[in-house]
Amino acid sequence: MEGRNDIITRINERYAAMSKGQKAIAAFLTEHSEQAAFMTAARMGQTLKLSESTVVRFAVGLGYKGYPQMQEALASLVKGRLHQAEPLEEKYGGVSRSEVLQSVLESDMEKIRHTALHLDPAAFDTAVDLILGARTVYVLGVRSCEPLAEFLCFYLRLIRGSVVQIKTSSASEIIEQMLRIDERDCIVGISFPRYSMRTLKAMEFANDRNAKVVTLTDSVHSPMNLYSSCNLLARSDMVSLVDSLVAPLSVLNALVVALCLKQPEQVRRNMKLLEDAWDNYQISGNDEINFINESMLEDSPAEEPV
Repeated sequence: MEGRNDIITRINERYAAMSKGQKAIAAFLTEHSEQAAFMTAARMGQTLKLSESTVVRFAVGLGYKGYPQMQEALASLVKGRLHQAEPLEEKYGGVSRSEVLQSVLESDMEKIRHTALHLDPAAFDTAVDLILGARTVYVLGVRSCEPLAEFLCFYLRLIRGSVVQIKTSSASEIIEQMLRIDERDCIVGISFPRYSMRTLKAMEFANDRNAKVVTLTDSVHSPMNLYSSCNLLARSDMVSLVDSLVAPLSVLNALVVALCLKQPEQVRRNMKLLEDAWDNYQISGNDEINFINESMLEDSPAEEPV
């Protein structure tokens, strides 16, 4: 019996070589697998404005004997998700709450240690330079990765101007928000298994426009790396239905600190503008943020943006 993520793995492995129509099918299967599992090839073709034969050939191209076999794989995937809580019960059933806490914290610490050992320092430095040198920085993360994108954007806006967080549930709307991206811009894409096809399409679009592409993902084998200028890798294993995003968040935290230290004077000016605005418009909240320890900025020499 196939692993329940097998069809997604096959799609990811073949995505770069797919035609436009095949990529549309791949996106639909990935984003709407529950619906697709109960559709005939003809119905799926109608939905995507493709021929039935194109859908059937897609299934064969993934290595299945035909569409029915691919549909079985989809059904297995959907069924597997419904039972994702079972491994959680097997691992933690019968243990106390404090033991669960200790186990999860230790697991997260291991992921941070693994990330610290394997993250490429050159890629990290490149990401800092690309973000500082870009005209506009776009950031995209969907589903469980959206809070990571929100976190990065919040701090980027305090460091530099022209930061856009792409927020949508539609692939077409993503492209609309990126319509003016070009070689002067940078996009940071964040995605972990199960990889978002929407995010992957955005990376492909940015790459086609010659924009700089930075990815935060889990592995050199991630399809996110197909279109990236540099890859930041952070360990993120799934414990049943719960994603561990502690290591990716730590990488983003380090990225923010490195960006601040790269141009401390700009950060000071931005913080002064923010505090003045709070005072001028009587906004209560200027005591709610301590962006970065001032001594860190004072001890580091100012550098010009790349």
